[in-house]
Amino acid sequence: MLIGERLKGIHESKNLSQGDVEKRTGLLRCYTSRVENGHTVPAIETLEKYARALEIPMYQLFYDGDEAPKPPRMAKRESEEAGWGSSGKDARTLDRFRSLLSRTTDADRQILLSMAMQMARRSKS
Repeated sequence: MLIGERLKGIHESKNLSQGDVEKRTGLLRCYTSRVENGHTVPAIETLEKYARALEIPMYQLFYDGDEAPKPPRMAKRESEEAGWGSSGKDARTLDRFRSLLSRTTDADRQILLSMAMQMARRSKS
């Protein structure tokens, strides 16, 4: 699937023109046209702008289902020095955390990341 075709389909389904997308993203209309026609491949940061402008979670730019895709199961490490979360109660806690985090909204994730960054800065001082 080409990302440009997906972007075009989403903004057209929301009855938005390229001009509307330009106003919402701050990206030039000609850039959006180049992406939609497969002449340019946008960076991840640009895709985030499109997702915010189209008011969709970013995974919908890549995934065509009705529900979010299930997160992949992480491969088990075979080393003797297994880290935190690799077995027992810690593994169950980490799996629960992954499950809950996968259901959060983008806005909630931004708040969590901001709080974590502030906590990390304070712990260094």
